[in-house]
Amino acid sequence: MGSEQPFKIAVSDDALALLKRKLNDTRLPDEVNAAEWAYGAPLADIKRLANRWKDGYDWRTHERKLNALPMFTRTIEVDGFGELNVHYVHQKSTAKGAIPLLFVHGWPGCFLEVTKVLPLLKAVSADHPSFHVIAPSLPGYAWSEAVLKKGFNAKHYAELFNKLMISLGYTEYVTQGGDWGHILTLTAASLYGPKHVKASLTNMPICEPPTFGTPIVLLQCLIASFTSREREAVAASQDFFKSGMGYFREQSTKPQTLGFSLADSPVGLLAWIYEKLVTWTDSYPWTDDEVLTWISIYWFSRAGPAASVRIYYEIGDAVVGFPKTTIPVGLSFFPKELARFPKVLLRSKGRIVFESEHEAGGHFAAYEQPEALVGDLRKMFGKSGPAAGVVSGCDGY
Repeated sequence: MGSEQPFKIAVSDDALALLKRKLNDTRLPDEVNAAEWAYGAPLADIKRLANRWKDGYDWRTHERKLNALPMFTRTIEVDGFGELNVHYVHQKSTAKGAIPLLFVHGWPGCFLEVTKVLPLLKAVSADHPSFHVIAPSLPGYAWSEAVLKKGFNAKHYAELFNKLMISLGYTEYVTQGGDWGHILTLTAASLYGPKHVKASLTNMPICEPPTFGTPIVLLQCLIASFTSREREAVAASQDFFKSGMGYFREQSTKPQTLGFSLADSPVGLLAWIYEKLVTWTDSYPWTDDEVLTWISIYWFSRAGPAASVRIYYEIGDAVVGFPKTTIPVGLSFFPKELARFPKVLLRSKGRIVFESEHEAGGHFAAYEQPEALVGDLRKMFGKSGPAAGVVSGCDGY
């Protein structure tokens, strides 16, 4: 494995000029009267954002802010795929016993998701644990190198994460993730726990439905008395599976076809992701510059935005919703998460030691509700928490 190299974002002037030319040449579609959000991202929103991106939004200002983060790259060898150069945020705490925490994003997320929780997680106090935070960009996202060989699946991501953590000196660590981060951190736990991965908190607790092959779980679900919140969650999940999975079908079957549009049209990329940022959050008050910084990271990414959707093809239909593991697992429930499952079902999937219900928040919990998510980590790993002391010599204090 290569050595750690400090990293700064440095988008070229030529890349900025190309973006502006493409925005100037944009041809927008028409729109059905009174469409609002029923057909997807509204024309008025995309027109406003595209105009701001072209005239008014200052990437260099946001680039400087991002470069204040402790970012690095390191080359990691993955079995069968050779060396991959990985971009990551590595924020150390000053607490002697800080707990190493691997934070993993999904799509259409990026390392921006960790930015609001970083100061909270590294904070030192006698009242709560402190964490060293490692937040890698998935291969093909932001400034991580893309994989150009078929078959890079969940176990390879897990291998990459585990080798990264060990290379940083963290032979034992805990994890937190949502979206693909949920799948990939629990896959790492199934392969490298409990030796290396000691515990995990997920903010997107999903799993497969019960079947006749799991009769006890099926019976438990059939006779369970669900709360009104659980019934509402199941109904909302069914609506999402019915009308919100178009992106998944396209990205998991023909990602390259979609990739031509994402790579060539900044407004196409903007609309594709903006729709998710708005509809997957719990009325989060996005500013235009927040959205444009998020989209710009995709546009200026090392491999280009098309690389980010290939994970759906490589893992998609073979995905295991709740990979089997013996380590302690915590569940954070946010009311506007895309898919929400009954607790009786989730409890059958692993060693669940912690559960927390929140009154607000959606798919991007770390970004929407940073205090709530960090509060769950502190409760789970604090002195009286159910996963206290799982990392040898690192109790968080």
